[in-house]
Order: sequence, then structure tokens, then C-alpha cells
Amino acid sequence: MAPNVTEWVQEAEERAALKKTHVSFPQLKYPSLRDEPFKDPLQWLTGKALDDGAEGLWRVHDKLYDFTDFVNRHPGGEEWLELTKGTDITEAFESHHINPTTEKMLSKFYVRDAKTPRNSPFTFHEDGFYRTLKRAVYDELKKIPKDASVTADRITDGLFVTLLCSSSLACWYDDYWLATFWYVVASLSLATLTVTCHNFIHRKTNWRMYLFNMSMWSFRDFRVSHVLSHHLHTNTLNDLEISSLEPFLLYNPRKDKPLHARLGFITEWLFFPFTFLLNFFKRFLSIFVRKGFFRAHYRWHDAIGFLLPLCMWFASGSPVTRVIYTWLWINCTGSLIFFTIAVNAAHHHPDAIKDGDQPRSLTPDWGEHQVEALLDRKDVNGNTFAVMTLFGDHALHHMFPTVDHSVLKYLHPVFIELCEKFQANYRVSTQFQMVLGQIQETMRTDFKTLPNK
Repeated sequence: MAPNVTEWVQEAEERAALKKTHVSFPQLKYPSLRDEPFKDPLQWLTGKALDDGAEGLWRVHDKLYDFTDFVNRHPGGEEWLELTKGTDITEAFESHHINPTTEKMLSKFYVRDAKTPRNSPFTFHEDGFYRTLKRAVYDELKKIPKDASVTADRITDGLFVTLLCSSSLACWYDDYWLATFWYVVASLSLATLTVTCHNFIHRKTNWRMYLFNMSMWSFRDFRVSHVLSHHLHTNTLNDLEISSLEPFLLYNPRKDKPLHARLGFITEWLFFPFTFLLNFFKRFLSIFVRKGFFRAHYRWHDAIGFLLPLCMWFASGSPVTRVIYTWLWINCTGSLIFFTIAVNAAHHHPDAIKDGDQPRSLTPDWGEHQVEALLDRKDVNGNTFAVMTLFGDHALHHMFPTVDHSVLKYLHPVFIELCEKFQANYRVSTQFQMVLGQIQETMRTDFKTLPNK
């Protein structure tokens, strides 16, 4: 039985101040390295390895496995196993493998049982919400047309071509208004292309995921900060997409939240335009401050972003200085648009943020937590283009990230049916309400409390 409201608020405040445990789930320790200054994917992975009890191997539930000889044969691409070595991958394994036969393969790589309890509150009981939904989704996917993903591919390819053409025209035209028009189109194309590429980053290695790097951001870093952190530990203190924004944006409530954080919905506009480039330079700086970083984490695709200004110069024939100037404006404006879309998408709302809530259960079903940690937008989900470019169909996407975005609409009926059966707290909102909610959440300083279940 959870403590009463008064006890819970006092307890949560004390734990948050001392940083001894996870606020929402009191049996968990405060994430290692969470508040170190670098706040990047490598630091997050290092901290997670310290907390997970995987002993340098891969942990799934309470067992340790050695996938070393399987890395190069992994159907999803070797990068997933490279990045997660030494950590608990239970949530990733469960959500990334819908086919039930995958679990049977684990026995081939078993080493020994883990010595410590899992540093995660989430459960995957066979008769629980998520496992039941996963079995139903596996059956539904067999009925979906084979060409259902074509729309998503065409949208992504179209945005890529539009970006190349519009950015070149922004350099080519001497007329101010025409150049400005194409600069705006190019900025929108870069932002929305980056969003649509997120659809492909979750899946096995494919060429469209590389287009994400046109923004100068690394899809390899994004696979950690977004796929392995945010998706699996949504709106908890293990969510890197929350901690990496601190101290500028503080989505978790704090009594001493500074004024600039409470006004984050305004101050975010000051640094969002530079976030694409900042991510690139932070990664570049790591070469010099982290031993072995270049060999371990740099890849050829880190240079893909430079293809855009090169294409602009080649197609327009403009002076190099004008090309660089225009490209920087496109990148900064595209970065602002992308992050504005992201923070107003589904999670940054008082009804979705979990830290500080009195928990209904100390060991919640992972799928039920995902439903609790977001609000779907009914004015976005009905259109495939909007879903692809505005992080739509978010609830189903979080639970089945490897399923193509344009396929998720086919899974809604069985999803709603099981939400009702298990009384999962599925909620819908509108884009306007999410914008208002993000403002409310950045300003909130008090813990929310929920009645005991």
C-alpha cells in the first residue's frame, strides 16, 4: 500500500533533495552520472552500466547473456548490441521483438543469473497488459497489406528531395523575397525530414536512417538518447531527453525551480535554434576529451551533414560565403522547428509527467506506464503525413517502435479494446492543449499526487 498523500510528498521531497532514490519509484537508486555536466548519450550509457548489474554482459530480466559472437549476425544491425553491452536491455528486448520465437533464442547465449535485482520497476507478466497486447499485435500484423509502409517511404523521400532543391534555390535566387521563401521551405523540410527519419532509426539498419544526419545531429547518439533512454524509461529520471535539457528546462517539479526554468517555454527559443549544431560540436569535442571516443563512436555517417552545403554550392554556383551563411540559417531555423515540435508532441504535459506522482503500483506493467506517460493527439493521428512529421500515433509507437508509423493505424482497434479491458489510462488531447500543457509543466514547482489505488 502506497503511503498517504502527506507522507508521500514529504518523502519524495527529501529523496529528491538527497538524490538517493528515484522519486516516482522509491525502491530505485538515483541514476548514476545523471547530473554530471556533459549530459550526453555516452555518459548515460556509462551511468546505466553502473546501475544495471549486467557485469559487462547483456541483461534481460534477471539473467545475463553473452551476445559477443552474435553481434555481427544480429538481424537488427550490430549497432544495437554494441551500444547496449554492459546494460539491462529488458525493456528494449521486449518492445523491439514482437515475434514470440525470439525469446526462445536467448537460451543459446545464457551465462548465469544476475546477482542483483533489476534497477527498473517495470514488469512484463505473461498475463499483463503489454504481453497480452504484443501477442494481439503480432497476429494483427499478419493481416496488414505488404505495401502499407510505402506511404511513409514516399513522404520521407519527398522531404529529402524538397530539402535539396529548396536549399539550393535559397542560394541561387538574388531576389530577397524569393530567396527567403525557399529558405523557409528548406528549414521546414529539414525539420520535418529529421522527424520522419526517426521512424527509420528505431528499426534495423536502413539507408533512410542516415538522412537524419543531414541535420548535423548523429542518429547513433539519437538511438541512445531517444530509443534506448526516452522510449524505454519515458518521463522518469532515466529519461535522457528530460535530463539533457536541464538546467534550462526542468520538467520535473522542484521547489527551488529558477525563474528561467519556469519560463522555459520562452527561454527555449533562445537555444533551440542552435541545438543541432551544439550536438555536432559536443560530439566532436568528445574526440579530444574522451580517450578512445573516435575509434569507438565515430563513423563515416557523422560527415553526412556536410553534404547539404556541398549540394547547395554545387547546384547554385553561389559564393562559398553565401552558401555557408544560408546553410547556417536553414540549420538553425530547422533546429528550432524540430525541437518545438518535439517538446509539444506528447509527453511534456502535467498529466503525462510521472516523477513526483504517488505511484499506483511500485511495479507497474511497462505498457501501462507508457500509456500513462503520454497523451495522444486526436487532431494529428488521423493523417499519415501529420503522423510522420509531428510524432503522431505516439502511444502505439512507444510500445512498438520498430513498427512503421504508417502501419500503426491498423493496430488502433485492438489497442483500444485492450486498454479498456485492462483499464489502461489512455487519453487523447489536441495539439493546442499539448502546447498549453508544456507551458504549465515548465512552470510547475509542486509534486502532483494521485489517490491510492
